[in-house]
Amino acid sequence: MSDLVTVTREGALTIITINRPEASNALNNDAQVAMNAAFDAFAADDDQWVAIVTGAGPKAFCAGHDLKQQAASGELVSPPNGFGGLTERKGLNKPVIAAVNGVAMGGGLELALACDIVVAAAHAAFALPEVRVGLAALGGGIQILPQVIGAKHAMGMLLTGRRVSAQEGHALGFVNEIAEGDVLDVARKWAVEILAASPLSVRATKEAVRLGLSTPYDQAIADQWNYPAMKAMFASEDYVEGPKAFSAKRVPEWKGR
Repeated sequence: MSDLVTVTREGALTIITINRPEASNALNNDAQVAMNAAFDAFAADDDQWVAIVTGAGPKAFCAGHDLKQQAASGELVSPPNGFGGLTERKGLNKPVIAAVNGVAMGGGLELALACDIVVAAAHAAFALPEVRVGLAALGGGIQILPQVIGAKHAMGMLLTGRRVSAQEGHALGFVNEIAEGDVLDVARKWAVEILAASPLSVRATKEAVRLGLSTPYDQAIADQWNYPAMKAMFASEDYVEGPKAFSAKRVPEWKGR
């Protein structure tokens, strides 16, 4: 793994850290490749059930694309799975938590929006400022933000590029929690709660939510029984273990299979 991105594992939890604090954790081409590889490895590892993505240092989660590199080369490169290897990644049903430790600008906010839960430091700030530099939020911001906070609020951010505080982000609904202490510790608490649940049930639920957002309600209700992750849940040992543990009044021993 590149030193531009560090990966640590704590049991079934993977922590992916963008390690370019001197550049506000903006992603250049090499960092994009490293992020994509990190998420590939997480997705493929049956022993890893939840991921946290964060930035090194106290100032920035991710300042988006490295515009200095773009200005020098004229290139704006994203890997096949989108910005940070996540924003266009299809079929990742394992949950991902954003621990936003500072500014999340442009692709940085899109990276956070691509996560399932967003925890933000009190001093964090968010923006999609692409229109101010002759670009557009093409890493999913244009599509995801209106779904999360509604079209009018999203237009207010997208058309002006204005900066939003962690507190306003929480009020708008794209921040789940503002951390009073260390943001990574708060993200870990969310991860611990998810890890207490059946991993296959979690994946089936995420898949059903993701696919249901673009499907009419009646069709989604019918189709969810045939989603791959849902079928895997029904066929698993964990599907038997859950009711057994409940009946025996003990903590379930999830196998993830």
